[in-house]
Amino acid sequence: MSKKKPFDPFENLVLDEYEQEIEDALNSGKLKPVPLSKKMIEKYSQIAKESLAKKKNINIRINLRTYLGLKKKAAKLGLPYQTLAGSILHQYASL
Repeated sequence: MSKKKPFDPFENLVLDEYEQEIEDALNSGKLKPVPLSKKMIEKYSQIAKESLAKKKNINIRINLRTYLGLKKKAAKLGLPYQTLAGSILHQYASL
């Protein structure tokens, strides 16, 4: 019996030109992480906790073609379709 391969959300990830440039710079050592102070880590941790706690469920009606297209795109990206939908809504609302 073969072992089941663990889920890898980045397995089929396709980077655009700009994202690939960043990835290459990280891998070559041209970019280095900025060290954070304990105070900054605590600040960002608190922001993350607050953002995770503030989730809201919604129900929307969309046509079947849109639903199937969203599911297809999410599958190509290796994401659940609801996560992709939430990400799209977040990006739109943040403009």
